[in-house]
Amino acid sequence: MSIKLIVLAITLFIYVLIIIAFNKARAKYQGGKVGDVINLILITVVLLFVADYVGLLDNYLSENITFVLQTLFRTTALSFLALGGTRIASR
Repeated sequence: MSIKLIVLAITLFIYVLIIIAFNKARAKYQGGKVGDVINLILITVVLLFVADYVGLLDNYLSENITFVLQTLFRTTALSFLALGGTRIASR
């Protein structure tokens, strides 16, 4: 097993823990600003998860395309977090 797969397995475990924890919190705090923030965090974590695991496609796609996809998903996640946060804060 390569170092890359070991690191991806560890990050997968961390992502799953975050998603489970926030999903339980989402069920507890439905509605309101807290519920909106939890949904915002969940979507951001999922987008960052996809960005991290696009690197597994490097055997099938060129290195430039995987880099562009990773950058696109990370930028989307951070933009979503920033815009969603300002929308929630302005209410």
